[in-house]
Amino acid sequence: MNMMESLRVSHLPLINDREYLGLVSDKNIEDLELENRQLGENIATYIKPFVHSNQHIYEVVQKLNEYEVTVLPVLDMNNQFLGAIGVSELAEKFVKLVAVNEPGAVIVLELNPHDYSLSQIAQIIETNDAKVLSLYTHVPEHKQELDVTLKVNISDVSSIIQTFVRYDYNIKAVYMDDSMLNDLYTERFELFMKYMDL
Repeated sequence: MNMMESLRVSHLPLINDREYLGLVSDKNIEDLELENRQLGENIATYIKPFVHSNQHIYEVVQKLNEYEVTVLPVLDMNNQFLGAIGVSELAEKFVKLVAVNEPGAVIVLELNPHDYSLSQIAQIIETNDAKVLSLYTHVPEHKQELDVTLKVNISDVSSIIQTFVRYDYNIKAVYMDDSMLNDLYTERFELFMKYMDL
């Protein structure tokens, strides 16, 4: 229990040599302590989620979510225990996967799933001298529209935004350097005021 607390996990793999026996939870341990029994006496009741070392990180996320565990054992192709992936390690991997630490801006588009075209979105970004660092899609609950979140390699995305608007894309949100965002709003406001003067 002290080890679990120091590692900030609620589950630990139970191993015999390199054979994976199951995943023990802090609740399992508390119950066994009350009954004055050893971990190995209750193996049949432990859940046994795992991933193989060659599986993609998305499958790891799916298993962690499915079993609601804080640690997921990793086995080799002979089902021998290699190690475990914790939620914190998974978070670190996702930070790299979605390019969180890379400089640039984030644009969130909202569109009808039938109108989604990755090639057109990439073309709009690339014709504005930028590159897509990461992209993911999501359909919010109780909505029909698709959210497309893009991380691009430049901070000033005003030209990209203008192109998306020209192509009738609905821009749900933009996250970039505040000063650049203020400049964009100021420029839009000034153009609007000039239009009103006409």
